[in-house]
Amino acid sequence: MIVPVFEEIEPVSDCDCPGCVLGRRTAPRPSPGGLHGRPAARGAAVVAAASAAFGAVPQAVALAAPHAPAAPHALARPGGSAVDGSLADGSAADGSATTPQGGTAPLFGTGTSKPPASRSPALTRTQIINRAKLWVDAQVPYSTSKYWSDGYRQDCSGYVSMAWGLLSNEWTGSLAQFGVRITKDALEPGDILLFHNAANPQNGSHVVIFGGWTDYTHTAYTGYEQTPPHTRRQSTPYPYWNNTTKYVPYRYKNVTSGASGSEPATGGALTPFPGTSYFGPGANNKYVTQLGQMLIARGGASFYAKGPGPVWGEADRRATEAFQKAQGWTGPAADGLPGPRTWELLVTKAGKDILPAKTAPGSVPAFPGRDYFRPGANNVYVTRLGQQLVKKGFGSYYATGPGPRWGESDRRAVEAFQKAQGWRGSQADGYPGPETWRRLFT
Repeated sequence: MIVPVFEEIEPVSDCDCPGCVLGRRTAPRPSPGGLHGRPAARGAAVVAAASAAFGAVPQAVALAAPHAPAAPHALARPGGSAVDGSLADGSAADGSATTPQGGTAPLFGTGTSKPPASRSPALTRTQIINRAKLWVDAQVPYSTSKYWSDGYRQDCSGYVSMAWGLLSNEWTGSLAQFGVRITKDALEPGDILLFHNAANPQNGSHVVIFGGWTDYTHTAYTGYEQTPPHTRRQSTPYPYWNNTTKYVPYRYKNVTSGASGSEPATGGALTPFPGTSYFGPGANNKYVTQLGQMLIARGGASFYAKGPGPVWGEADRRATEAFQKAQGWTGPAADGLPGPRTWELLVTKAGKDILPAKTAPGSVPAFPGRDYFRPGANNVYVTRLGQQLVKKGFGSYYATGPGPRWGESDRRAVEAFQKAQGWRGSQADGYPGPETWRRLFT
């Protein structure tokens, strides 16, 4: 006789997410009895154990996850169970949970104006995936009516609106206008797979972010999706677990050059926003240092005479304010104190850079430092350097640009400028120092 295995399962919660509400409406009533004084989860554990003991069933019946109905069939997959298709976190691995969604709405759900599609920002594929990972790391709960701290609605279409950096919350019926239809073979990280069910648009549609193929046969991919109970990332069969003939691939219209063919590397997990209490007068912590470093990389070096360091100061406030104003924010939204949205734009390298401070005629802008002009550098000072080289007559080395990423064109143009000053050897190595900078801008 197979010895029954009893698993203690917590009682059904009073969570108000759509998946839980649906589960409570359709699930059978729990048994009044339980094991060790605990109520049995919908009576299933006791029934399964008794059936196994009497030989009616060869093993315990698989239990459905509390946030979603059980998978209709067994399927072994990464991160799931070969028995019932459920994940360890209680969500359905096969996408069988319903994903109702809201309609179009402004950020945070307030206001009446809806920005046109032409105002959606340009993003690289790496930025889109990095933004998607923010919600995965935060385990954002699923909701059709609530909005996360970044202003986006916590459903599947709000998640894509966030990842694409749209200026409003869209839904599956409007996301297509922000993208172009592509084929399966053209899919790259940051694209989406969209299913808009016209017969039941609010409760029969879904959208998933494509994170890259997981095998050479292109039968599975890394999918990022917002589904009950919270945001998740997992290997997903192409195009999805169900409705396999109805998902259509789309590419964001304003995507720029970035990683392709596989999920972009991020250089480590993104740092979640620590909270407003870590910034402001009296703050002394590592997040202040990280904030300053990110602000300098986005054009805020002129605000720092030294540092940045862990002690909050006026330089941090002014640099943060300049970054916020660069996004077009005014009033309390540009008070110089970082909030979740400011932090998100900085860690994902999204949004607009701080504009270089205007200098008086004849004056020379401050040299930001040698570290800003090295292989791998990507900042506004590289662009400014290249633009000045072009003005000085050394633009023939640029096939395109100049741009923010340091390259051989920048080095050769600087080298030519240095040699024009009569310098040789290590003084004309193509990397600008204070004197090269001064002469270039004089």
